[in-house]
Order: sequence, then structure tokens, then C-alpha cells
Amino acid sequence: MPAKLSSAFLRLVLLLRLLMLIAAAGALIGALLMFWEGSVKLAGALRTLFVANEDAKSLVGSVMSATDAFLFGVVLLVFSFAITFGFVFDLSADLRQRLPGWMRIESLAELKRTLIEVIVVFLAVDFATDVAEGDGHLSWPALIMPIAIVLIAGALRLMSGGSAHGADAPAAPSRGD
Repeated sequence: MPAKLSSAFLRLVLLLRLLMLIAAAGALIGALLMFWEGSVKLAGALRTLFVANEDAKSLVGSVMSATDAFLFGVVLLVFSFAITFGFVFDLSADLRQRLPGWMRIESLAELKRTLIEVIVVFLAVDFATDVAEGDGHLSWPALIMPIAIVLIAGALRLMSGGSAHGADAPAAPSRGD
């Protein structure tokens, strides 16, 4: 009976790996869609160069909006590869070393930290896009996003032990040393 139970458990674990691979494929498809969206927005920005009545603010807004889409596409691509090569496929040490550093995710905590870092960058680019597309005068409610960016960045710093590099940084000596 224990052999049947362990065999059933192994099948369940392999099924969960398949579900993670499906999620990674979905993120990859999302990345491709965001790259397409960014390309369309960038083409629209190029069109504004040839229209006489368009101003530079419109061009900057279109380019920043395309940058937003490309950045989100890169994020989805990184997470797709990180899930695939970090959690679905068990690579040998030699193969793992040949992967680029951004594809080597060692733990779920590292993946979460990367997600939060990317959210901070994405929000900063989104806020810059809003400022570039705006009339130059910010209202009080418009300050919510930069405040949120600062709070999220502060939380990330606290989560990583107060160091800029998180778990990768050497531990600080204690006062008693």
C-alpha cells in the first residue's frame, strides 16, 4: 500500500509541475502580446513625427507608453523563464551555470523579491508617462502613485534586511564584535 501511495503522490507532484509549465506558457504568450502592443504604440509615436499639428508632448507620451508595454513584456518573459527553469525543469549544475543570471532563480523568495522590484520600476515608468502626458500641473491625488512607489520600495528594503542587495549581501557585524 505505501508504494501505491507514493506513486500517486509522485503523479500529483508531476501534474503540479505541468500546471506550472502551463502558467509559464501563459506568461510567455502575455509577454509576446505586450511586445506587440509596445510595437503598435511605438509605430503610433513614429506617425506623430509626420503630423504637423502634433506636439512633442504627444510624442513623448506615446514613447513612454510603448516603454511601459515593453517593460511589462520583459517582466512577463523573465517570470516565464524563471518559473520554467527554476521550478519545472530540474537542470544539472553545468546547464544551470550556462543560463544567464536572470534565468537562475534559486527560491520562491527570490522570485517574489524580483517581482516587487519590477513593480517599483513599472510604477515609476507609469508615473513618468502620466507626467509626460499631463499638462504639467499635478493635483494632490496624483501624488498617490509616487508615495506608493516610495512605500513599496521601503517595504522591499525592509524585507531584504535593510541591505540594497537582499540576501546576497554579507551580514553586518554585530555591535558586540
